[in-house]
Amino acid sequence: MSRYYTAALKLGKALQAREDYLTLAIETSCDETAVAVLQGKRILSSSIMSQIDIHKRFGGVVPEIASRNHIAAIDNIVECALAEAGVKADQINVIAVTYGAGLLGALIVGVSYAKSLAYALGIPCYGINHIKGHIFANFGCHDISLPAIALIVSGGHTAIAKVNSYNDIELLGSTRDDAAGEAFDKVARVLGLEYPGGPKISILAKEGQNSIKMPRSFKGEEHLNFSFSGLKTSIVNYVHNLEQKALPIPKADIACSFQEEVASVLVSNTIKAVQRTKIDKVILAGGVGANELLRSKLRTACEEIGATLYMPEKKHCTDNAAMIGVASYYAIKEGMLPSPLTLDATAELKIDEHN
Repeated sequence: MSRYYTAALKLGKALQAREDYLTLAIETSCDETAVAVLQGKRILSSSIMSQIDIHKRFGGVVPEIASRNHIAAIDNIVECALAEAGVKADQINVIAVTYGAGLLGALIVGVSYAKSLAYALGIPCYGINHIKGHIFANFGCHDISLPAIALIVSGGHTAIAKVNSYNDIELLGSTRDDAAGEAFDKVARVLGLEYPGGPKISILAKEGQNSIKMPRSFKGEEHLNFSFSGLKTSIVNYVHNLEQKALPIPKADIACSFQEEVASVLVSNTIKAVQRTKIDKVILAGGVGANELLRSKLRTACEEIGATLYMPEKKHCTDNAAMIGVASYYAIKEGMLPSPLTLDATAELKIDEHN
């Protein structure tokens, strides 16, 4: 065991009883370079550099380009976050970093930077599960007693889980193919909308009617899994048939009907999970959690069955480092050990895995 890690273990254990320690959190799992500073679980600053405009011309994120832009941006974003918080680097007590899941090259930038900085400062570094970060974004703005049911909806993940603690999360259902956010982006491309597709579909849907019948996979099934591939394919075929017949394409109606179907099945399975587990607290997490229709439908459904719904602010639904810092707070409270310098990025990381 190295001298650095021996000291990190000692420092990490001492943090369990403290609320005033300072955390520098780093998130580079996709195309946002994000850094936040927290005191305990209180967010002091949150700086994000988005690459949307860079990747828009390609219709989606190009991993190699994303990685190179993380390298170019991370120093400046760290400086911005520290300045906004009024904190100097040598005052930081802990580094927290997303080490999975995500784009491997992008994750490597954040993990390498975090380990180097932690070693230079002689402080512990904690590798945090990106999906758990989305869940615990709620804990930065709400006092939530566990267990709770979490609906995780993002570009890469769609799942329902029972959350008992940071290190005890039970997967109840997940997508068998496309994630909801992925389906949004693919349907947006079919409709000729710019990347990122989710927000563009939401805007277009307001101009349309829920008038086109959409298929639902697993209808009537007992499990809580999702499938959006068939829904996506039906829209591709619908548009293609209209094009072959030289008929107008009702883009707004397609967007509205598609969004209604996705939101409905997400809410339906979440409510089933609440009823089956008898847990009356629901957590919404992930980038698609910013979708207004989903938030509205889930709020109404929870009210109808007497469940309490917790949702982060929309700015904390999409990838950010503040959620990673909050998640690390709870991981430390539960006695999670600091990550060794051998910590590596992991592109495929399940919700119930941790380093």
